[in-house]
Amino acid sequence: MESALDSGNTAWMLAATALVLFMTPGLALFYGGMVRAKNVLGMLMQNVFAMGLMAVLWVLIGYTLAFGGTGPLVGNLDFAGFKGVGMEVMEGLTIPVILFAAFQMTFAIITPALITGATADRMKFGAYALFIGIWLLVVYSPVAHWVWGGGWIFDMGALDFAGGAVVHINAGAAALAMAILLGRRKGWPKEGMHPHSLPLTLVGTGILWFGWAGFNAGSALAADGLAAQAILNTFVAASAAMLGWVLAEWAKDGQPTTLGAASGAVAGLVAITPCAGFVGAVPSILIGFLAGIVCLFAIQLKYRLGYDDSLDVVGIHLVGGLTGALLLGLFADTAINPGGADGLFVGGGAGLLGKQFVASIAVLAFSFVATLVIGKVLDVIVGLRVTPEEEDQGLDLSQHAETAYNFGDVASMGRIG
Repeated sequence: MESALDSGNTAWMLAATALVLFMTPGLALFYGGMVRAKNVLGMLMQNVFAMGLMAVLWVLIGYTLAFGGTGPLVGNLDFAGFKGVGMEVMEGLTIPVILFAAFQMTFAIITPALITGATADRMKFGAYALFIGIWLLVVYSPVAHWVWGGGWIFDMGALDFAGGAVVHINAGAAALAMAILLGRRKGWPKEGMHPHSLPLTLVGTGILWFGWAGFNAGSALAADGLAAQAILNTFVAASAAMLGWVLAEWAKDGQPTTLGAASGAVAGLVAITPCAGFVGAVPSILIGFLAGIVCLFAIQLKYRLGYDDSLDVVGIHLVGGLTGALLLGLFADTAINPGGADGLFVGGGAGLLGKQFVASIAVLAFSFVATLVIGKVLDVIVGLRVTPEEEDQGLDLSQHAETAYNFGDVASMGRIG
């Protein structure tokens, strides 16, 4: 029987799509406040530019690689240029196919934008533009197909409600690869490279938290009880993670910080993403609280191992995504979502936990290796890193001929010269 369009579900998914798109400017502010003043426009531009390039590539070929066909590794070209992606109701759902494709587009926009936090202050804008375009097609779209488009991880039975593997483990592994390829910022770690505007970061945190309602609850693809459970889980996990991070930081360093509160909230949002539609409220609090503590200590790894992950993408997104994906194997409950599975602590045995581990490691390894290859090829062809002189000058001026905070002789729209 053909499904009928439901106006309530469609209205909610229209709103959720807009909410997730709004997360990318939120991410720009979250990251932008943490870089030095001379690099803030460079960071904002990298994130906003992703909204342009990713959307166009998604329509042309990204969507079909992710959701075309049912092959195990990558989609086919049936939907290239959105051919056949129209206003008809999607099979098994009550929303138009084109709305589902638009919702997924917003995920494809923010995922490569997450990587910018690891490459901050030192990557050429032209190299970045080439990198995220290639990465979308070679890494993101195949992984989305594996997990959500009928690929091998989907067939295996691993769970990922809203992108723990597709978005966060994927982007976090890529961030680690790019941080290694680019090398350390000049002076790191001996010189202090403090955030230039924590108020911007906190505003970005609020936008991300707000937008995450669409990210997670929208992944129910309907305005129903599951979406309600997912939005509650999202909020309480972020709250618990903020508390976990701040309390651990307070005990460790003697002072709680606003940056710690912001980072903790995002760590909780990351960790609950794969779990949001498969667990109850109390497990969500536990997942968030644990993620806040785990991610706080994970960001210290860069000092021990020597990679310069400028804004802690690895510690928050990779480790947070892994934490959520694996804890889902413990707390998943078919009483919440009959389409899921029961985790170890709910009487389902260790089967789901094993599947979550295999899926997480596979995405991590593929993204890391593929990103290394893409990055190395681009480094040979165009060069990834700005010159030492450009790094000293800052990306705002060297890459964009602009400055964020110049109160002197500034031409129209802030452009210099």
